[in-house]
Amino acid sequence: MVTGAGRGLGRAYAEALAGAGAAVVVNDADAATAAEAAAAIREAGGRAVAAPGAVGGTEVAESLVATAVAEFGRLDVLVTNAGVLRDRVLWKMSDDDFDTVIDVHLRGTFSCARAAATRMREQGEGGRLILISSPAGQRGNFGQTNYAAAKAGIVAMARTWAMELARAHITVNAVVPVAATEMTRTIPAFAPVLEEAERTGAPLPGWLRRDEGLGTVEDVAGLIVYLASDASAEVTGQAIGIGGDRLALWSHPAEKAVAYADGGWSADAIAAAWGDFEPETYGIPAPKVPAP
Repeated sequence: MVTGAGRGLGRAYAEALAGAGAAVVVNDADAATAAEAAAAIREAGGRAVAAPGAVGGTEVAESLVATAVAEFGRLDVLVTNAGVLRDRVLWKMSDDDFDTVIDVHLRGTFSCARAAATRMREQGEGGRLILISSPAGQRGNFGQTNYAAAKAGIVAMARTWAMELARAHITVNAVVPVAATEMTRTIPAFAPVLEEAERTGAPLPGWLRRDEGLGTVEDVAGLIVYLASDASAEVTGQAIGIGGDRLALWSHPAEKAVAYADGGWSADAIAAAWGDFEPETYGIPAPKVPAP
């Protein structure tokens, strides 16, 4: 079951899973888009059924699981890809901007994972929850308070659920993808290169694929297939990045430096000691575009 699978990364995931032999429930908020994607998979020789619906609430989540069971008899893998953007700087972000993104990304991941995990536990044969995060959730990103918060929360949920579902042999991992999508086309440093590649059909340059880890949506799909397979049975609780030619394991938050003061810390003592700490960076680094 792949949410938000009508286009972009989600469709690439669904097609790759079908190509590897999985029967796929193709979800998308737009019914026509979901139907077209499912039809394309069937025309290519795969098995797929469309299951439209905007993720977020319990009703849609449970209906998607019910569709998987009704059509294919079981549910083994969930990929929570569905998402929307409502980018605004903090002082311009409305309640609706915030709530919409949190509802689809964070609550949608929660409700779909809960419904899927319930079914997988009933089946008693394990399963895979593959949660889609973002570099914005790992590092923060300008204008994306809602999106970054949701994507960071998704990684936290993956770590928590990996513990909770271990006895049921259900693995839970977060994927941190980078690919040429409608979102990355808006990044000024990338836009001309992506437009040129799309216009000419030329491959993306090596510096973009390796240094920036940015490639096609198909470049990301191999990780989804791996995490859905038996080969990844011992991989759980991880945040794994992929894009272009780059595969990366993200570290979990850890104490970087520690200091002690007998009897505790006053504000003045903290001020005096702070210079011994090397602060962490924040934000997604600006692309390093080679000189012409």
